[in-house]
Amino acid sequence: MNGKLNIGVLKNGTIGSSVLLSFLIDERAEGERVIFREVTSGPKMHPPEECVETMKKLLEFNPDLILMSSPNAALKGPKAARELVGNIPAIVISDAPAKKAIEEFKEKGIGYIIVECDSMIGARRPFLDPIEMSLFNANLLKVLAITGVFNIIVDELNTVIMDMLERKTPTLPQIEIDAKVAAQAARFSNPYAEAKAIAAFEIATKVSKITGKACFVLKDREEYMPQLAAAHEMMKNAADLCQVAREIEKSNDTVLRTPHRSSQELLEKRALHEKEK
Repeated sequence: MNGKLNIGVLKNGTIGSSVLLSFLIDERAEGERVIFREVTSGPKMHPPEECVETMKKLLEFNPDLILMSSPNAALKGPKAARELVGNIPAIVISDAPAKKAIEEFKEKGIGYIIVECDSMIGARRPFLDPIEMSLFNANLLKVLAITGVFNIIVDELNTVIMDMLERKTPTLPQIEIDAKVAAQAARFSNPYAEAKAIAAFEIATKVSKITGKACFVLKDREEYMPQLAAAHEMMKNAADLCQVAREIEKSNDTVLRTPHRSSQELLEKRALHEKEK
């Protein structure tokens, strides 16, 4: 490693935590020490060979670190892709169903960040269209950003990256992000802002229980359509709560900002006119 780090990002299917993954680490596209390459199978994860082929393509980049994101990383496709990682440090970023694979991650020495509120979309044809899909993900991104989930992802990945840049053996994260863990990372200055963010996280977490039932259990359209709509309304309300929490922090001039230096270290500031340090 010559002062730079090749980071390979494998995206099989889509979760909210993966949409902006590279940009969380290089938000202004001026990082001098990190080079990203992303390979994706698009929205598909089946057959499992889709995930294997994308991993083979990613390995052509000779990554020093691999980030693997997918819904339910316990599925056959993501699991097959992990078999090709070898000795390259790797971190899985996935949603709550991936908890079934935690023991496998530990056995293979793979890091993981599991996000409980990164809930499944209401994926049934009579309900889901491109605009509804976009709105759901926009609301989900707001929840992930404001509740503290992205704070954790940034902190954990940046710690690994800095260790590797300094030629240290990295300690890969092993984290399950629930509402408490997220709120602590968000570091709200106002307790009411924190309470609203916790409420938003819990609401968003419940969304997947409703969409899962509506997509895979209910067969009658008159039963599953209201459930799908209700789940998306919940995610919208969670996003609204998050926006209110953000506005409280803005009104007190206490928004936490942690920009990267071009050399990859994280800086910090609160007041709008304060200089980051």
